Amino acid sequence: MFSYDRVLPIGSVVLLKGATSRLMIVGYQRMSADTEDKTIYDYCGVPYPEGYLSPDKTAIFNHERIDRIIAVGLQNEKYEVLADKIREMVAKRA
Repeated sequence: MFSYDRVLPIGSVVLLKGATSRLMIVGYQRMSADTEDKTIYDYCGVPYPEGYLSPDKTAIFNHERIDRIIAVGLQNEKYEVLADKIREMVAKRA
């Protein structure tokens, strides 16, 4: 197991604390579908290896809920640009 203090790339596979099923990260900065809850979460994930099944089978979670990082997705120059933008957005909200 290793820690990762940056924004995880799309395609990363994680296990959340207390969970038994793995999730693959497919999106960032997702708001809850609950119209009362305006919280913005770090990641959106789908079951791994199944992938996207339906809207109700997606999960939203924050980085600190990750217990284990199973695999880190592709990191290239486009990822670096996006990761910087996400860090800036999060800093503005804090």
